[in-house]
Amino acid sequence: MGMREDEKIAPHCDFIHVHEQVVKRVTEVMPADEELQNLAEFFRVFADSTRIRILCALSQSELCVCDIASLLGMGQSAISHQLRILKQMRLVKFRRDGKSVLYSLADSHIETILAQGMEHIGE
Repeated sequence: MGMREDEKIAPHCDFIHVHEQVVKRVTEVMPADEELQNLAEFFRVFADSTRIRILCALSQSELCVCDIASLLGMGQSAISHQLRILKQMRLVKFRRDGKSVLYSLADSHIETILAQGMEHIGE
């Protein structure tokens, strides 16, 4: 059964009427375009399932590249590439421990974002 023409787009008002006061109030608190672009880039990093898997693993424990590669069944170079992206976006950090380099989540915000995302998709 096909969709009606008006079902092909998001529901909208039956007539054009801008709620000026609401628009003005929201405009005053909207972040700058540059900030919103940075936020979009931040969330774009979460759009890759390998990066999500790495972040989920790191939410459980500090891990080295070898550990992550083993966990995910991937090569170390592929994991290193994804870790570089995650590090550039400040989602992970690392520390040296002798000859090992151990990665962890950059802060508790990342764990919260993952947890809230999982909660949202579980609804």
